[in-house]
Amino acid sequence: MSKKSVGNLNFPLRGKYVAMVAPSFVVDFSYPGIIYSLKKLGFDKVVELTFGAKMINRDYHKKLCTSRELLISSACPGVVQTIKEKFPEYEPFIANIDSPMVAMGKVCRKTYPKHKIVFISPCHFKKTEAENSKYVDYTIDYLELKELFRKMKINLDKMPKDRKFQFDKFYNDYTKIFPLSGGLYKTAHLKKVVGKKETLIADGISDVIKFLEKPKKKIRFLDVTFCRGGCIGGPCVSNELSLKKRKKKIIRYLKDSRYEDIPESKKGLVDKAKGLVFRKILGRK
Repeated sequence: MSKKSVGNLNFPLRGKYVAMVAPSFVVDFSYPGIIYSLKKLGFDKVVELTFGAKMINRDYHKKLCTSRELLISSACPGVVQTIKEKFPEYEPFIANIDSPMVAMGKVCRKTYPKHKIVFISPCHFKKTEAENSKYVDYTIDYLELKELFRKMKINLDKMPKDRKFQFDKFYNDYTKIFPLSGGLYKTAHLKKVVGKKETLIADGISDVIKFLEKPKKKIRFLDVTFCRGGCIGGPCVSNELSLKKRKKKIIRYLKDSRYEDIPESKKGLVDKAKGLVFRKILGRK
């Protein structure tokens, strides 16, 4: 069992822990019930990865504005692993930009230096990525989280009516669609930087492989994910709903968030990441 797995955590937690929640959570869990339930498990702080997505989007935008070379998104560790194993000639073209998980891990290390960081994950590839990152201490996938709630007899729908549950910090609305296929391209404001004819949005590793086997010269940006539908198609996400219904949940979550009253202190302001670099050495710098 991984040294960073849920098996090495005792619940309810003792000490200071921050939960970083992937925005695909709404497929399987209610909002804000997820926050209430994680607090019941002992998490001191609960944040969403949307701010991390916002920060890496800035680097993608800058990179594509300054380079005409092929760029392959590095947000999905499943794609990165496949390329390194099967298409090493393309490894130099993988963006040396953090995934939202690692980016948010860096932000949390800065903001909560005395907390252990736990990522709530929709897939196994993210677990492997976390295992190799110093910015994430533990991971819990959605299936494990459901089992934890069951064992601890925590009901997401039974929140105290006299309390308001919100993420502790780093709210960002538009990147809530990041887990959908093409989410990076849509939220990084790339339409005027790299056109649709120069972009390949592929969800499903088979489609990614097809392109790598027979690349098209006009394509200079690959926004690609290992799973169909994007992260909402992850192996730890509920398979009881069709991809269409999962997508609708994400879109509804985005729309509802725009009407939520968020205090200024909780918003995802860029200056909260001041001094942090969201790049890694992977292929070209």
